Amino acid sequence: MIKPHIVILGAGYGGIMTAVKLQKQLGKNEAEITLVHKYDYHFQASCLHENAAGTRHQDRSKIKIKEIINRSKINFIIDEVVSIKRNSKKIKLKNKELHYDLLVIGLGFEPRAEGIPGLDEHAYSITDINSARFVREHIEYNFASYANAEKKDESKLNIVIGGGGILGVEFAGELINQIPEICREFDIEKTQVHISILEESKSLLPGFDEKLAHYAATSLQSRGVEIIHQAKLKECQDNKIIYETEGENHKICTHTFIWTGGVQANPAFEKAGLALKNKKIEVDPNMLSTKDDSIFVVGECAYTADEHGEEVLPTAKKAIEEAAVVAKNVSSRLRNKELTACQPVKQGMLATLGQEDGVAVIKNRKVFGWRAVLVKRIYDNHYLFQLGGWQLLLKKGNFHLL
Repeated sequence: MIKPHIVILGAGYGGIMTAVKLQKQLGKNEAEITLVHKYDYHFQASCLHENAAGTRHQDRSKIKIKEIINRSKINFIIDEVVSIKRNSKKIKLKNKELHYDLLVIGLGFEPRAEGIPGLDEHAYSITDINSARFVREHIEYNFASYANAEKKDESKLNIVIGGGGILGVEFAGELINQIPEICREFDIEKTQVHISILEESKSLLPGFDEKLAHYAATSLQSRGVEIIHQAKLKECQDNKIIYETEGENHKICTHTFIWTGGVQANPAFEKAGLALKNKKIEVDPNMLSTKDDSIFVVGECAYTADEHGEEVLPTAKKAIEEAAVVAKNVSSRLRNKELTACQPVKQGMLATLGQEDGVAVIKNRKVFGWRAVLVKRIYDNHYLFQLGGWQLLLKKGNFHLL
């Protein structure tokens, strides 16, 4: 008897948690499971801003996939997805092709260029471990280059962040706290370093409560971060960026422009003919694609709405909750049982502003300062426990402030 083949694309929060739950729910003879990911590790995306700022070594955010999956139940392939061929139920990878009976998509997002000249060529991003490490090393290189040059180029100490959403704000908060240590290492006066955030809207953290956004802005400004509101990026060059406010163009000379302002759907989704909404794949209450009932979608690439029709924004917590439903429904489909509906819950909003400051809304209660950071640490540690039990928690957990 040929076993049905389940293919999981992506080992982000949703994909890896789906795989871990499926290996517990399904017997070896019930299905063949294949997990495809472009790295041999899963990483905690909610910690990437710390990796990029240098306050957390990248190895602490990496979790070897082979250490948390049951390799007698799950085939793990390191490869990249090229296309999804729904008619033939095949996945084209860079190095091979796979057939599936049931597919779970958890591929996440890609940075969005927005059609801004020079952005693809000259901007940096923080999307995975490698890009976060590259940002950190690039900043350190510019500081070293400045310190060792006879003719000082002040623009090497200018760091500009494009986008005042969660990632941009978290990175700015983490980096401004790290600047004194970097300056000591390269014998540079910290007053010479300049960090700016360009934000198109009137306030930071769009979607956050006004008081929380104001607190975040005040916290960053008090530590030396310049915030430029209603700033539209016009062009990015290798040594400067040009932006517009109130109809006038301005420039900042910099060799470090980090784009955190937007994302786009994976091109494979559109090519596969999957229905997209706000760059995410539309799903029904069972987390199935509205275009194909053999395809489940999980995590930040799944478009879900709450009871009021408002989009539930992608968070790690959302992805983990969806993974539990997807794993259960995959098992139910194989056993001809009724599928379970996912009840999307509007998640609390949370953004850290460094190791000891942050803002959050937890069950409609506003949380400020170190308490918000504590909530973040608890969430991160709980996730590690769910993924790999006490062993993984003790190995990778963050117990600062706990």
